[in-house]
Amino acid sequence: MAAKFDRRLRKAAVTTTVAAVAVAALSASQAPDVTADGNGRQTTSDNVPTSDTPAADSATGNSPYYTDLPPLNSPSPAPTTGTPTSPGSSEAGIPATVLDAYKKAESELRRAKPGCNLPWQLLAAIGKVESGQARGGRVDANGTTIGRIIGPQLDGNGFALIKDTDDGVYDGNSQYDNAVGPMQFIPSTWAWAGRDGNGDGKEDPNNVYDAALAAGHYLCRYDWDLSDQADLNRAILSYNNSQDYLNTVLSWLEHYRKGTHEIPDGTGSLPVGRSDDTNAGASPSPGRTGANTGSQAPSTPSPSKPPASEKPTKPGSPSTKPPTDPAPPTETPAPTPTPTPTDTVHHLENAGTAGLTATAGDTFAKRISTRAETKAGDAVGKVRIRFTVLGDTDATFTGGEKVAAVTTNASGVAVAPALVAGEQTGAFTVRATVVGRTVPGLDYKATVTERVADTLTSTGPKELTCTPGGEFADQVEVKATLKGAVADKVAVTATLIKSDADPAENDKGPYFKDADGKAVRTLTGRKTDAEGLLRLPKLYADDTEGTYILRLTTPGGAALDITLKVAELAEPTPDPSTDPSTAPSATPSTEPTA
Repeated sequence: MAAKFDRRLRKAAVTTTVAAVAVAALSASQAPDVTADGNGRQTTSDNVPTSDTPAADSATGNSPYYTDLPPLNSPSPAPTTGTPTSPGSSEAGIPATVLDAYKKAESELRRAKPGCNLPWQLLAAIGKVESGQARGGRVDANGTTIGRIIGPQLDGNGFALIKDTDDGVYDGNSQYDNAVGPMQFIPSTWAWAGRDGNGDGKEDPNNVYDAALAAGHYLCRYDWDLSDQADLNRAILSYNNSQDYLNTVLSWLEHYRKGTHEIPDGTGSLPVGRSDDTNAGASPSPGRTGANTGSQAPSTPSPSKPPASEKPTKPGSPSTKPPTDPAPPTETPAPTPTPTPTDTVHHLENAGTAGLTATAGDTFAKRISTRAETKAGDAVGKVRIRFTVLGDTDATFTGGEKVAAVTTNASGVAVAPALVAGEQTGAFTVRATVVGRTVPGLDYKATVTERVADTLTSTGPKELTCTPGGEFADQVEVKATLKGAVADKVAVTATLIKSDADPAENDKGPYFKDADGKAVRTLTGRKTDAEGLLRLPKLYADDTEGTYILRLTTPGGAALDITLKVAELAEPTPDPSTDPSTAPSATPSTEPTA
């Protein structure tokens, strides 16, 4: 009985999908630049750009996706009570945790890349097409899918050919890669695009918070403005390079923009159609596996007409030819596949890159060049080289990403985009690898040095005074310049030294205070502002009188000395006209008067 009920539900779902396709011409007009042909298939206008992103560099490896179209009824109302299978109710609703992940990702991208204008509805549209919103919201409290969602292996058999890049860590396949998780990232893309969206310290493609944030950064990686239709189309096509995929995602995007509502986790509808289905309306073909994915029922071959030479003769009529044994079949050897340029790469060579050094905040003057070569040392063109910034650094390539893929030219050379130094100083590594081939990577060492100044000038008095045990009335303020120009974000070290001849830190005299109120005679980590100015904290004096030196220095050799004097105030000189002790004596004269 349960099996029969399940078949009726599946049949109803298929019927709903077919009906949606039949009237797609009505709903397709809701999506920008999307129309429908006479058969209900969506098409895009002629000016829609295409993507040249190879499968190995796309998010999904151009894996299969769900092709169900949005329902025609309004997405705004909540499901009608008593009709749990009402068409469109579960389609319009998005499971609570999944919806929260999309909105959190949008919020983070608004902060990190405001010019991208990523709408959460785009993440919802892609999530719907890639995994049916994590199989209807089958996730735990942390947003991790209950059972992994894994696409078919990308072995070149009807799909792209992407050999294993993760030793099966994410997809359980040590021969080929598979798309993984609710947003269907292939392992090689997740390796650089992965993000920690729920703050648990892990980047897990099976977690909807991590996957949604990674998808947002992936869609915003080329300074695309997703409020612009052309950039939006390019971003979607880079996720999965298919015009049909673009049309389907745009349809769901427009559907969700009109309104949606939150539904409980695990109650969302499951998609029916898949882009790799061989029969329209068939149940999903095997490939996307997980806890709730059943096996596909074996298909029954339909009877076919016999060939003309085997038509039966009338009863009683003689056969025209005596039957003969069929000739034994001959085995046709499988053709040897023609090696691609990537298959011929044996190693990578440095194409002349040396001395990668830049000041914090500057662009590196030199760009990284890598040459792909065969075992014999011949150049290999048309090979994708991935450059990845590694290590504890905030340096990135132009555009703010830490990964870039470039195709080698006829000389076998790929030149990476320009590197931009962050504010974090020190050494890091850029690794070049061949996309789709497990040859050893080639590492380039790069260094970010501190910002420098060649001149420090005081904007206040160069000599400050204070009484013992008191505090200096004025604060030290300086301006840093480099070749006459303002030097911003330059680190300044301030030290109270013993003397001009002995630059060691003094152990007496004026001092600064730390957060606990303790005496500090050396300050580090202070940087000039956008105008090159720096104002130091207040100075205090102990009970030791004397003349002291505050020395300020910067990377680049700039130095400035400020004189500090600690002394008791001099007593004022008395005014004879007002001090009675110095007034003439008023003693009367003893001389007799005349």
